[in-house]
Amino acid sequence: MTAIRIGSASWTDPTLLACGRFYPPEVKTAEARLRYYATQFPIVEIDSSYYGIPTAANAQLWAQRTPEDFVFNVKAFRIFTGHQTSPTVLHKDIQAALGGAAAPKVIYYKDVPGEIRHELWRRFIEALAPLRGAGKLGAVHFQFAPWLLRNREGLAHVEHCVEMMAGHTMSVEFRNKSWFGNGNAEKTLDFERALGVVHTVVDSPQGFDNCVPCIFEATHPELALVRLHGRNQASWNHRGPASSGRFDYWYSADELAAMVPEIQGLAERAAQVHVVFNTNNEDQGQANARLLAALMA
Repeated sequence: MTAIRIGSASWTDPTLLACGRFYPPEVKTAEARLRYYATQFPIVEIDSSYYGIPTAANAQLWAQRTPEDFVFNVKAFRIFTGHQTSPTVLHKDIQAALGGAAAPKVIYYKDVPGEIRHELWRRFIEALAPLRGAGKLGAVHFQFAPWLLRNREGLAHVEHCVEMMAGHTMSVEFRNKSWFGNGNAEKTLDFERALGVVHTVVDSPQGFDNCVPCIFEATHPELALVRLHGRNQASWNHRGPASSGRFDYWYSADELAAMVPEIQGLAERAAQVHVVFNTNNEDQGQANARLLAALMA
């Protein structure tokens, strides 16, 4: 069971802090929160790295403030995963290189000149180095955009990301049904195995073009990953300033108990299993992570 790590995506979501149920009253600083979180769970996913490339200084602090065996999974920066990105979240010199005030308000990876792309990758990898050096970097998680299709262009982009992240453990999560629909499930799993990436078992509402089925498979000998987004169909495609509305879901004990044999099965096929709750309205992720841990005890 020590090979199964259960935790949440983020430890500083605004609604988590506001609800007052997870952190003790005296835990008020960024350092204290991470230190406390690490006494409750052995893993966390860093979500902020999706919105902007982190700094190596922050990564060093994360490493220093957690126990020796603590693990961070890190979400890949959004421009790498095909999402629209505002140049204003980039470093100042890169903003200037893209045209400064004259740059488009939104850019995509294909819009970025090759030399700037390589520099963004270099800076992202450089920011992860303190975690990697401390032995605390788990998977670098690529949650690809819903419009990344399973076609020649989509396959090539995933291969490109793998090439750029050489030497790192990379997990992939697809958000378009083309990857697993129309008889493509085994082809996509074989593609993941051939690339040496971690297949992400995705639990989410079904019936949408930007959903994939929950397939409990391992494609990497060292790691399997399960990400739980909740099953709130009404809010799945919610568009708002915060993601807490979209992933607003409490898993029942029965729903989690049904996953226990599947997760244990993954542990027989990979050296480690990471289970990350991305339900992030108030303390949903933390409470459900505790419940799942108790069910697996």
